[in-house]
Amino acid sequence: MIYICVFFVLANCSNKTTYSGKILNKEELNEINFLNKEGLISRLGHPSFIDPIENKFFYYSEKSEKRSIFKKDTKYSYVFVFKLDNEDLIVDTKVFNIKDVENVKFSNDKTTNNLVKRGLLEKIFGGVGTQQELPTTP
Repeated sequence: MIYICVFFVLANCSNKTTYSGKILNKEELNEINFLNKEGLISRLGHPSFIDPIENKFFYYSEKSEKRSIFKKDTKYSYVFVFKLDNEDLIVDTKVFNIKDVENVKFSNDKTTNNLVKRGLLEKIFGGVGTQQELPTTP
């Protein structure tokens, strides 16, 4: 029983550093301005998430240290968003510090619906009419 208690005390004395997402060093954080998609991927690798509708690349990076079972300290936590145009040039860059949750604000950006465009009559009488039967195969 004493050996188990000593083991838990010694295990809690060690620090453990954990990385989530893309591991970035200070040089990459200071030089985050890229011109095109090719330079972005060659420098930071493939993104954590790609938004195919808005053509945005998202990179997530977090570093945390665990000092004991009950104490975890987040050193940094960032989300980098790069918006690309049709020629794969970066037109907008945003950095969100997730560690500072109190200062995170909701974005007013809205995703446009280019898949379904309906006219005024379709908006008013959208559900009216006969239903078309889908062909079934046995």
